[in-house]
Amino acid sequence: MPVNEQITDSVTQVNTKVVGETPAMAMGNLLMATSQALGNAAHNATAAQQQAQITMQAATVQGVNSLMSIGGSVVGRSAEGIIEKG
Repeated sequence: MPVNEQITDSVTQVNTKVVGETPAMAMGNLLMATSQALGNAAHNATAAQQQAQITMQAATVQGVNSLMSIGGSVVGRSAEGIIEKG
């Protein structure tokens, strides 16, 4: 039984359209995945910097606490050394 030529033409056109769009769709998917990965990397870098800053701040506080707990004469001598080198 023969198939109407309009049907075969329509199917051929759709198949050609799909095959023609495939490279563009693949590149679009690649660019979306890449931009998502870069966004995650930027977010992770920001979070790591924040955590490092908190750690450094805590270490500074601990250092100051250690200095303040060792007595006035030692603190005075340490401050004097820092000022002289400054």
